[in-house]
Amino acid sequence: MIIMKFGGTSLGTAESIQNVLRIVRDRVDLDPVLVVSAHAGVTDSLVELGRTAPSGDADVSKIEDFHRRLLEDLDLPADLLDEQHGEMADLVRGIKLVSEASPRTRDLLLSFGERCSSRLLAAYFNQQGLPAQAVDAFEVGLRTDNNFGRARPIADDGRIVENMVKIEGIPIVTGFLGCDPDGNITTLGRNGSDFSAALFGNALDASEIQIWTDVDGVMTADPRLVEGTQPIPIMSFGEASELAYYGGKVLHPATILPAIDKSIPVRVLNTHNADNPGTVILPEYEESNSPVRAVVHKNDIHLINLVSPPMLQQHGFLAEVFRIAEVHEVDVDLVATSEVSITMTADRADHLPAFCEELGELGDVSIEPGHAMICVVGQGIASHHGVAAQVLGTLADAGVRVRVISQGAIKVNIGLVIQEVDLRKAVNALHAHFF
Repeated sequence: MIIMKFGGTSLGTAESIQNVLRIVRDRVDLDPVLVVSAHAGVTDSLVELGRTAPSGDADVSKIEDFHRRLLEDLDLPADLLDEQHGEMADLVRGIKLVSEASPRTRDLLLSFGERCSSRLLAAYFNQQGLPAQAVDAFEVGLRTDNNFGRARPIADDGRIVENMVKIEGIPIVTGFLGCDPDGNITTLGRNGSDFSAALFGNALDASEIQIWTDVDGVMTADPRLVEGTQPIPIMSFGEASELAYYGGKVLHPATILPAIDKSIPVRVLNTHNADNPGTVILPEYEESNSPVRAVVHKNDIHLINLVSPPMLQQHGFLAEVFRIAEVHEVDVDLVATSEVSITMTADRADHLPAFCEELGELGDVSIEPGHAMICVVGQGIASHHGVAAQVLGTLADAGVRVRVISQGAIKVNIGLVIQEVDLRKAVNALHAHFF
């Protein structure tokens, strides 16, 4: 059995949905379970609706019209999604009346994207003679905590497979969604359908988790920033985890974790070029001559500097710093320390003021916005001498100043922080050097 996750760009038009049908039909002997995102653009529209509805702009017609055009183009009943549209409209009217959208309410609103796409796709498959059934992930056992907007899954105890075996035809499961112990619908964070696919792959002991997107696998850099990027045929779990976390756009950062747990291969494929082998991500592979697999980046990074002479030889000081980060839900990426100072990076600017205010009780704190993070990824970094020297030399030749440098404990990445204005120049220089 395989998991096949299809993203929004793979479901954005009638033609792309017809293409998805052909791809699935060709693999029906592998007992596919589909995990789907909302149609392209729908989640963005729902996010905007959640923002404007409290102030009175509660027009749902744009989303309803988009779905109705798809239904018409696919010759499906015009009233197929009336139940979901009605619930969505009622919810938005409620938001408008109370002039407020809580995190719980926003997650419920966002859920209509996937709930509509799964039902539309299942109806089209059945119309074309391929038996399928729409499945709400929260109805078959995907449980999470109640951290609305970025919910974390609760370990499966066998309930998912127990419910999934009752599904007739190809299951088409809503990605991105779960529910908390009280039955409230939650979301796993933007692009969380990849994560859903991996969670279902783990629960169902899939032989492979396939992420179908709009590129020919994982690329050596972001094609929007660098010309001449190349697809990467094979990667390790460690490389893919670092690449996703440090800015790779193809995979959700948490996708690899459930796959690692059961050593399930993850394959990234192109919906619009289905014959391309894409990128396969394995527990390990035989190293090539090149130590570097990819150069990835993250924008809008903030440097946080804490200077505190009292931290000298104080063994509990760092523990206190990270306790404060946990309280304020600040995810720290890179850390550099000296005897009396700490420099950290973070990208959730909305949480930083309160974090830094409490951090100020430990010493002098400053925030420097306008930075970017670059990560050079490759499991060969650990066994090849001089990679860091090549990275720093290349950036020096390009006139790029490095503010922070870090090498991870598993030695598959070198992370750097630079001024954001130098990002394009830096990434292109590194890509040209290694590829």
